[in-house]
Amino acid sequence: MTETGSLLATRTKSSRSSSGVHRSNQNLACVWQGLNRRRWLEVAKELPSDPRYRWRRLSIAAISAMNSVYEACESALYHSRVQKTEVTQPPIFVLGHWRSGTTLLHNLLTLDAQLAFPNLYQVMFSGHFLLTEMIGSALTGWMLPRTRPMDNVPTGWKHSQEDEIALLLRTGLSPYNMLVHQGDRASYERYFELTDLTAAERDLWVREFQWFMKKLTYRANKPIVLKSPSHTYRIPLLLEMYPQARFIYITRNPYDVYSSTLHLRRMLFAENALSEPCYENLEEDAFVTYDHCVRRYEATKGLIPAGQLHEMRFEDLETDPLGEMQRVYQTLQLPGWEGMIPRLTAKMPEHNAYRKNRFALDADTMNRVYERWQFAFECYGYPHRIAEAAEFAA
Repeated sequence: MTETGSLLATRTKSSRSSSGVHRSNQNLACVWQGLNRRRWLEVAKELPSDPRYRWRRLSIAAISAMNSVYEACESALYHSRVQKTEVTQPPIFVLGHWRSGTTLLHNLLTLDAQLAFPNLYQVMFSGHFLLTEMIGSALTGWMLPRTRPMDNVPTGWKHSQEDEIALLLRTGLSPYNMLVHQGDRASYERYFELTDLTAAERDLWVREFQWFMKKLTYRANKPIVLKSPSHTYRIPLLLEMYPQARFIYITRNPYDVYSSTLHLRRMLFAENALSEPCYENLEEDAFVTYDHCVRRYEATKGLIPAGQLHEMRFEDLETDPLGEMQRVYQTLQLPGWEGMIPRLTAKMPEHNAYRKNRFALDADTMNRVYERWQFAFECYGYPHRIAEAAEFAA
């Protein structure tokens, strides 16, 4: 998945098996520590017995009980105030498949002081961040890694993060349930589009999402910019909730997406495992997920009213961040571009110094990727480069 964020891939001391697959040494930190007691009991019922993960599970059980207490206290203090809060300013959704550059785009947008965004602490502890964030983030910030383990992107409690994590922890109605049901696509496939949810499940998802948006608005009454690749499948539902929402869709060369996605999934599966990680069908699941994502977006983007969608390439954003961001502001008619220029300019030395992970693909793999994702190559104008790779190998 993600650019899913530093929390989903909290760094632990890790090793690699003889097969080269990333394996965790089972340190305690993981995404599931954001669960409350009720949700932890729901997750725990689905887990196979595995003594090697007992300490991680015990730590989750203890922290989930604390989360439930904090949530009850926050509800007593803030519920009526949040309930009265209205989200009057249309949100901005960053769309695109995982590892397509959504994090870079989101991070650049969050430089704008006119915009609000969910941070790592807020999505992890969405049930009580209004009550605990100031003290909790100050006391525990030292425990977080400086960068995400799947890449070199800086991380911390205050850094922007996917709202999908909050939805996973609050509802379980998220494709990130793959972290519990590794290798069992049937158990989480319907959580991408959300069109096959029961009426009760849909109501729960919408209610939790809108409550989270109210809490963010209560904290900072500004337009909220959200980045969760899974929202790429949900344009109809997002427009139903927020008809004036604006969208930015970013694409990247499918070869790079393929390599980076497999790397990311191996990391996340190990670092957030509650039983022995399962890497079966990893490649096939990545193929299906990407194809589904692109086709779903192309089939539904026409629902977005004129002037509310901007499309871009990661390669262009990486090469010319200032120019590409200006086009975003112009297309979506976002105010405050002049104020963004010095903020973006100050960010450029860090941007230019950043080094991406690099993965080499052989000709056979490139051919397989092209055959499975030919629709995306042709749709977005990326060359297949198969002959080039074969010539290099020879």
